[in-house]
Amino acid sequence: MTGTLVLAGTPIGDIADAPPRLAEELAGADVVAAEDTRRLRRLTQALGVTPKGRVVSYFEGNEAARTPELVEELLGGARVLLVTDAGMPSVSDPGYRLVAAAVERDVKVTAVPGPSAVLTALALSGLPVDRFCFEGFLPRKAGERLSRLREVVGERRTLVYFEAPHRLDDTLAAMAEVFGADRRAAVCRELTKTYEEVRRGPLAELARWAAEGVRGEITVVVEGAPETGPEELDAAELVRRVRVREEAGERRKEAIAAVAVEAGLPKRVVFDAVVQAKKSDPNQLPTTP
Repeated sequence: MTGTLVLAGTPIGDIADAPPRLAEELAGADVVAAEDTRRLRRLTQALGVTPKGRVVSYFEGNEAARTPELVEELLGGARVLLVTDAGMPSVSDPGYRLVAAAVERDVKVTAVPGPSAVLTALALSGLPVDRFCFEGFLPRKAGERLSRLREVVGERRTLVYFEAPHRLDDTLAAMAEVFGADRRAAVCRELTKTYEEVRRGPLAELARWAAEGVRGEITVVVEGAPETGPEELDAAELVRRVRVREEAGERRKEAIAAVAVEAGLPKRVVFDAVVQAKKSDPNQLPTTP
């Protein structure tokens, strides 16, 4: 019989949030694959448990090489426990590659549910939670970051991002530029830890706050695009949306069609707005290649 791969959630801050099954799995697994073995040692000491199985590292640098080894363990009948530094494996952490390989070989995959910065921040944000999407970390380079944000400018679901504290002000400023200065957002810092803080407000206001310097682990939650009707979108807004899509790499024809669908308008209305804008100000839109 093949073994079982267990994905285990670990505390994102407060050790008391560790799920009860986590200690049992750590004690009983044949192999414990940890993103950071030193942090695993601190976790097991805090939980008062000693792993009986072999402990190996499993992080971004060795994930590709170590995955086949762990799959062989699973095929040999081992129970392999995967833990990352905080939260659930695979969510912006190592894990996906191993899960995909295990599934391909018909190995059972299960989980010990645990804390999640994504869901915790979403719940605390005060923003709609009925529909949301997780975007992970944005690119470090300013141009790539803007392009990624422009891809979701019309997204109506609540957006959740991870961000490094030293890039937070630039990211919030970019969001204000693309999504609009008044778009509501929440910056969740050091969740479940001693200095937990949730700062809510318009993106432009949050960007000014972050410019003073922010520390800790950050999750940003941003309100989705408003569900505006045709009567609420003037020509300038239609042109702005087309421009954003063109700058993200779309051809003008496709950008006009997409904006028309978003706005619930005939394509001709959006096309006419673009033509008029081009006549009045040739620099308002990029030159179509």
